[in-house]
Amino acid sequence: MKSVLLSTALVALSVLSANAQDSAASVELGLGVSVDPSFPGADDQQASPWLIWRNVQLGGGTTPGDAQGFSFSPSFNTIGERDPDDDADLAGLDQIDRAYEIGGQVNYGFGPVTAYGSLRKGFGGHEGLVGSIGAKYRTEVNDRFTLWSGLALGYGDDEYTQTYFGVSPSEATASGYSEYSPGGGFNTAIAKLEARYALTDSTALLGEVEYGRLIGDAADSPIVQDRDQPSVRLGIVRKFSFGF
Repeated sequence: MKSVLLSTALVALSVLSANAQDSAASVELGLGVSVDPSFPGADDQQASPWLIWRNVQLGGGTTPGDAQGFSFSPSFNTIGERDPDDDADLAGLDQIDRAYEIGGQVNYGFGPVTAYGSLRKGFGGHEGLVGSIGAKYRTEVNDRFTLWSGLALGYGDDEYTQTYFGVSPSEATASGYSEYSPGGGFNTAIAKLEARYALTDSTALLGEVEYGRLIGDAADSPIVQDRDQPSVRLGIVRKFSFGF
C-alpha cells in the first residue's frame, strides 16, 4: 500500500502541473504521531505515524485553511490492524489488516467558518466508503498561532461498518458474541480542536485533539468496548511550492 500512497501523491502533483500553468502551486507535506483507539470501538490507545498532506493550492493561494468560497483538498487516513491476539476480548473474531483510505474533500469558506464534506475509498483492511461532514471556526490568536474548533459527523457504508462492528455467524460461534449485522450510516459524532503554529513562512507545527462518540449501529455493536473514542495528534509540515 505504500506504493499506492506514493502513486497517489505523484498523480496529485501531476494534476497540479497540468492545471497551474503560468501560476504557482503548493502543498503541505509532513509527518507526526497520532494516538488513537487501537481499533474502532476499543477502550485503549496506541501510537502510530501521522502522515500529513493538506492545503493543496493553485495560484497565489491564501493563508492555510483560510480559502474563501469553494476549494478542493485531498483526504486520506489509515486505520491500524485489529489483531485478536492483542486483546482477549477479540478472541474468536477475524483479524483485520491495516486499512488505507484515499479520497478528497470539498470545502466552502465564508469568513472564519469553513464547511466541508469528505469521501474516501478504503483499501486493505476494509474496502468500503467512508467520509465526514462538518464545519469549523477559525480564531487568529496572533500572526503565528491559529486555532480551529469544529463539529463533524463521520460516515461509513455497510461494508465498512460490517468489517469493524459486525459479528459474522462464524465469528459468533468462535467468540461467544451474538451475531450482529449493522447497516451503514453516520457512526461517529466528533468535536475537534486544531492548532497551528508557524515556525517560518514554510514550516509549521500542527496539533489536534479530537473527541469522537460512536453512534447508530456502530455504537450498538457487542464488540464495542467504549463508545468514547478520543485521539491526539502532533506533527510538523513544510510547504512545497512549484512554479509554472
